[in-house]
Amino acid sequence: MRFSLPKIILLPLLLVLYVVHASFCGFYVAKADAAIFNKSSQVIIARSGEQTAITMGSDFRGDVKDFAMIVPVPTVIKKDQIRIAKQEIFDKLDAYTGPRLVEYQDENPCAPRMIEVTAMSSAPARGGRPSMARAESARDDYHVTILESYSVGEYDILVLSAEESGGLQRWLTDNGYKIPEGAADVLEPYIKTNMKFFVVKVNLEEYKKQQSGATSADGFVKLRPIQMTFKSPKFMLPIRLGMANANGDQDLIVYSFTDDGRTECANYRTVNIPTDREIPEYTKDVFGEFYKRLFDKAWARENKNVVMLEYGWDISSSNYSHCDPCTTTPPTYVELREAGVFWATNGNNGSYSTSDYQGNVYVTRLHVRYNRKTFPQDLLFQATPNKATFQGRYVMRHPAQGDLTCGEGKKYLRTLVNRRKKEVEEFYALTDWTPGGNTDYISRFEKMLPANERNNGDGFLGPLDGGNDKDAAPLLIPGNDGTHGGEQGQPLSWGWYMLLAMSLLGAMLLMALRAWRLRVQ
Repeated sequence: MRFSLPKIILLPLLLVLYVVHASFCGFYVAKADAAIFNKSSQVIIARSGEQTAITMGSDFRGDVKDFAMIVPVPTVIKKDQIRIAKQEIFDKLDAYTGPRLVEYQDENPCAPRMIEVTAMSSAPARGGRPSMARAESARDDYHVTILESYSVGEYDILVLSAEESGGLQRWLTDNGYKIPEGAADVLEPYIKTNMKFFVVKVNLEEYKKQQSGATSADGFVKLRPIQMTFKSPKFMLPIRLGMANANGDQDLIVYSFTDDGRTECANYRTVNIPTDREIPEYTKDVFGEFYKRLFDKAWARENKNVVMLEYGWDISSSNYSHCDPCTTTPPTYVELREAGVFWATNGNNGSYSTSDYQGNVYVTRLHVRYNRKTFPQDLLFQATPNKATFQGRYVMRHPAQGDLTCGEGKKYLRTLVNRRKKEVEEFYALTDWTPGGNTDYISRFEKMLPANERNNGDGFLGPLDGGNDKDAAPLLIPGNDGTHGGEQGQPLSWGWYMLLAMSLLGAMLLMALRAWRLRVQ
């Protein structure tokens, strides 16, 4: 049986930020007008050797004067280590790495045709960024030191160090930061490990000059992403500060680039999201809700303290295939540099290269759902040598169209009915959910089968008839249909055939025994 090439439906992650003052919290993900994940954010991390570039994107909701961000960093970040990135890079990576629904079209076995290629589609997405508080200056009695102070674009930036968490909390509060109660407990571990604090607020005058600083009709302010680069032996992402005032679980999408292989979490288990499952056609209309429920169940099954792998691919310039199937075009040199992949160089390796860049690059998409109870530590990562490909992929097959009355068509229908039963079972096994309005998903094709080839009562179809004896008259027995003897019978079952065969064999044995006794006498 042949199938056409797939059409891909991307699960976009549309992330938007509520006005709450914490790192990596207060976001939600949505597909069109249907919410998928509440309180979610996105971060890009590119790392080679001990150099790391982190990009934090945002759709901020609220008055920009209330926006600020605090990020623990391992070193002092200078002005030349900061740049303003483009929001489109989050859209690109979300579209490229997002879980996808792949469609296939069955061909009619009674009327073979040429394979058609259906155009692939992707959906737009928006990124997310944390919301924080703001700062002004330090005083000696707080034991807080301003190490750096500068402006980049529409952002005013301070880099702080502190000797004790209580003083830092008082300083932040006195300078207009809305710090939740108990923040000192979250700040203390960072201070003890000599980490610094990268503090950002919006310069209103500069913000007004930015063309991108517009407010959409739904009230989302478009602030440009901030990218920083630094050197440190730590390959990590701080998340504890974001849980200081968090209510419930937070979702975090991490896009990681390395010059080695797949990125995995070093202090929590990394688990593959269930993938390559065949699911019903009606999934197309509820794909966002389907994936949300799938993730919820998979996360709960792993005791709610794992990092989920949703995508991994070797997109090195020496690798010909950068996606299969592709939801959108793979990242280009300019897009990789926009994502902070500083080691990639411009130009390709020759006529056989599909890249416009040179260098080893592996991209990983990780999905983390965390809270203070199940994730008491920051995320520590490691770049592994594993370059195997992985993607959250779900397969939907459309039935063949047209006349299916030929011999091969009947076989196809039997296969189709059993396949659809398995698809429905798979959908429920992944989500614990059965969408309404699909009661005829199996029966409408089962009705196309001859009456004696339909469901035999055990939920599955029986074996196919032979091709050459289909016109032979069946052996009938009165009363086989449960009626009284003498009425119209039904075709014998295999049990009846076995009984007849055993009876004939017994009669033959008795006759042979009788003949032997007569001969002896």
